[in-house]
Amino acid sequence: MSRRVRRRPSATPAGQAEPGPRRWRLQPLALLPALLAIAGMLLFAYPTVAAWVTQYNQSKIITSYDVAVDTADPAAAVQLSQAHAYNDALSSGAVLEANANIPTGAGSGGDDALDYDSILDANGAGLMARLRIPAINLDLPVYHGTSDETLLTGLGHLEGTSLPVGGAGTRSVITGHRGLADARMFTDLNRVGVGDKFVIEVFGEVLTYQVIDTKVVEPDETEALRAEEGRDLVTLVTCTPLGINTHRILVTGERIYPTPQEDLDAAGQPPTVPAFPWWAVGLAAGFILVGLYVWRSGYPPRKRPARSKSSPESSQVAPEATSPSEAVLSGPNDDFQPPFGKHP
Repeated sequence: MSRRVRRRPSATPAGQAEPGPRRWRLQPLALLPALLAIAGMLLFAYPTVAAWVTQYNQSKIITSYDVAVDTADPAAAVQLSQAHAYNDALSSGAVLEANANIPTGAGSGGDDALDYDSILDANGAGLMARLRIPAINLDLPVYHGTSDETLLTGLGHLEGTSLPVGGAGTRSVITGHRGLADARMFTDLNRVGVGDKFVIEVFGEVLTYQVIDTKVVEPDETEALRAEEGRDLVTLVTCTPLGINTHRILVTGERIYPTPQEDLDAAGQPPTVPAFPWWAVGLAAGFILVGLYVWRSGYPPRKRPARSKSSPESSQVAPEATSPSEAVLSGPNDDFQPPFGKHP
């Protein structure tokens, strides 16, 4: 018994060659959206990346602060004694001037032998202290003076106000920029509220202050920042609104006695900022997606094979019967004869 099986028509029409493998080729037009995407990612990530890098560099300075204090000349105890003598010699506090980035020191020392720049200088570059504000995750170095160069690298102590070594009848003023594109500095100082704490580490001493007052000063108030008898105060100053700098934010803290044990334990520890750079993970993912886009665009689109022109009858393919029983169940078939003859 023989049977005839019809072949399925070939997917490739007669006379046409099988399509060859697709070859990758760089498409210049695909580079334009890729470059635009990369530029957009870098522009969007720049403030975060720049602030992280700046904070990382500042954390390295803070980490080396204790080592610098241990090797300071004169020794730490001598410089602390000079700082207290400097504070005792001050005759007045500081005033806030309108349309200026920083307050103006109005105090003066009565002892010419007490050179401001040489007192509490840990590394020969003006590094004075370390300021931590847990409420806003801030950990920054404090330098002598408030020059533009100083305030771009950290916080600045206002000359003419008490040095930040504590003591009754003192008020130290520490200033910082706000709203810099490449650094946080005092950008979040407006989030510090009454009851929050900040800590100053200076030449082995740990001073903890609790915020007792926060306010915004208008330019025409010209308020004096003077020491108050019997009180140990520190005022943090920055400008507001962002980019306009017509007002001042004042955050004043009063010394806590005794110094909390947790602050003593944290003294000298490496900074916990900056945190893990998750922005690097995001950028890496973005670059991978752009790379995949460029790679995929280098391949030409797949071409569908053209259908052969044939009659409807020839295009229909009868199902193959694998056994006589399947052929009987599938219906009449001219090519198949039942084994027992035709039925009446």
